Amino acid sequence: MTALPQFTAHNGFTLPALGFGTYALNGDAGAASVTTAIGAGYRLLDSAFNYENEGSVGRGVRAADVDRAEIIVTTKLPGRHHPRDKARTSIEESRSRLGVDAIDLHLIHWPNPHQDEYVQAWEALVEAQQRGTVRQIGVSNFLPEHLERIERETGVRPVVNQIEVHPYFPQHEQLAYHREHGIITEAWSPLGRAKELIEEQVIGEVAAAHGISPAQTVLAWHVARETVAIPKASSLEHQASNLAAGEIVLTAAEVEAISALGRPDGRLFDADPATHEES
Repeated sequence: MTALPQFTAHNGFTLPALGFGTYALNGDAGAASVTTAIGAGYRLLDSAFNYENEGSVGRGVRAADVDRAEIIVTTKLPGRHHPRDKARTSIEESRSRLGVDAIDLHLIHWPNPHQDEYVQAWEALVEAQQRGTVRQIGVSNFLPEHLERIERETGVRPVVNQIEVHPYFPQHEQLAYHREHGIITEAWSPLGRAKELIEEQVIGEVAAAHGISPAQTVLAWHVARETVAIPKASSLEHQASNLAAGEIVLTAAEVEAISALGRPDGRLFDADPATHEES
């Protein structure tokens, strides 16, 4: 089994360098994929209320022949549930659907700054952590200004910020901010525009130099930059291949060359956290 690097937050909480994304893995097939992924060696699972698969993720966890204490189950609070009372109920509903005594890591999915209720959502997560129904709390798609505000108003700093990171959108400044403040970076859509990305010359050259696939090259780039990548893969073959990328060590020059693929329009879609509103 792959021995993955571990990244540590300001409070000592740790995450493995690679996790398993579950977006669009639903129903019986989704549950089976989760069970297979755990068997392959994944110990970090990523879900969300809006993925409509928390039940399948929980069922996949229960079917796995692995001690529940070894698995970190993540879910996310949707934008329409930011008001404090709605947030509390949403957290309870997610826990029920997952079928767990406590959610290991609960994130706010987007800040929804125009709605301006993300502080209430954060307060609800802080309270859930104090009650013991959530173990660790974090956010997703938060900018430094959002991170600073929730800490200023509650005294509690997130352990994780899950953001868009891939070679077309490397997020140098945001990653530096996270490192400075002890916040673990998780990368959603870590392979970016996968079909386009794997055809990039520099990706192919680095892959050839290490005898690995282009996808493994990109995941190794994430590991080198200390971002937790959470790729999705339904087949055991792809799950194992992605996980093996955790053992690949790129040179600093290779990391820099891949990062140079970054572009001003590198986002996958119009999802600037300063303006994007998620329902």
